[in-house]
Amino acid sequence: MIVLGAVEIKKGVYWVGAIDWDIRHFHGPSYHTPKGTTYNAYLIIDEKVTLVDIVDADFVGVMLENIKEIIDPSKIEYVIVNHVEPDHSGGFPKLMEYAPNAKVFCSKNGKDAMGHHYFGDYSYEVVKTGDVISLGKNTIRFIEAPMLHWPDSMFSYIEEESLLLPNDAFGQHLASSKIFDDENDLWEIMMEGKKYFANILMPFSPLIIKKIEEIVNMGLKIDMIAPSHGMIWRSHPEKIIEKYMEWARAEGERKAVIVYDTMWNSTEKMARAILDGLVSEGVATRLYRVSISDVNDIITDVLDAKAVLVASSTINNTMIPNMAYFLEELMGLKPKNKLGASFGSYGWGKGAVANIEKKLKETGIQLVKEGLQIKYVPTEEDLKMCYDYGKEIGKLI
Repeated sequence: MIVLGAVEIKKGVYWVGAIDWDIRHFHGPSYHTPKGTTYNAYLIIDEKVTLVDIVDADFVGVMLENIKEIIDPSKIEYVIVNHVEPDHSGGFPKLMEYAPNAKVFCSKNGKDAMGHHYFGDYSYEVVKTGDVISLGKNTIRFIEAPMLHWPDSMFSYIEEESLLLPNDAFGQHLASSKIFDDENDLWEIMMEGKKYFANILMPFSPLIIKKIEEIVNMGLKIDMIAPSHGMIWRSHPEKIIEKYMEWARAEGERKAVIVYDTMWNSTEKMARAILDGLVSEGVATRLYRVSISDVNDIITDVLDAKAVLVASSTINNTMIPNMAYFLEELMGLKPKNKLGASFGSYGWGKGAVANIEKKLKETGIQLVKEGLQIKYVPTEEDLKMCYDYGKEIGKLI
């Protein structure tokens, strides 16, 4: 644990969060975070001293020390909880020991969720889209954002500073000793933002489009976006907004992702021949063996791909278990506007391809070719058939 200290991001607005260099899994084991993360909280010094978002319980001491650099935490009068998930509110009970009389602002669903998490008798005030509170020099406008990505989620907007505090939206799991986008590698930040969108927010894409359009129609000027994970968008806030719209629309690039697993390399040989066929049609193609790949990375590539091809050898009349895990993750994330196909080798009995096709259909992926199955080891003629299979799908992309 390393304490960065409070950082002024706008006049009178301070980052007072914490950096978690060591976390490697998020949401249980499902999201891998090899580059760590941050828990961002923001302190506003005004007539009404206000804290927007909190931090994970394990880091509340860091946040309090950062606040103490600026002001005595007991002087906090308003606490805004944009999202109740414990990585953003876990430090709430400890904070309230310092500021027991602070008024807590949250959405209607937020109040309900806070009661189920922290049980105490706190002074809650429910807010909704359009509600505004005055802090003195600054005002905060609230924008409900249900299911981005919990029912309680909302954004806070400081009008005088053109500063959007959207909690989990526009964030990344990325630790750095520098907290602004222009102090870090923009490509890395954008890739981590893409991974974050793909693995957490993809199911809510239609809601994201509507919410961004709503904010645009409200005419809000935004020259900084300060999310609750990762870097603050100081120099390029428009870039991440544009990318969110692009990803949410799921228009897809001329790109395919092949995800496979294999027992004795026969399915792998098929996958490589199909890849060659796709590439021959000018389709950028990524190949992943699921048992040795990070599923989060695969799903990140699926996000902007037009086609997803899934393959497995048959074992016990079905697919290799690692593939079943990947497909369950994919089903939950509900990717839109994807073409798909399945293939694989088998021995004395089939099963893998049929079960994969069933899962792909349940995910909403449009199957464009009948599943390709080859018995035991593919011959040169079989591999030519695989090449043509890839070529035909390439023409459809």
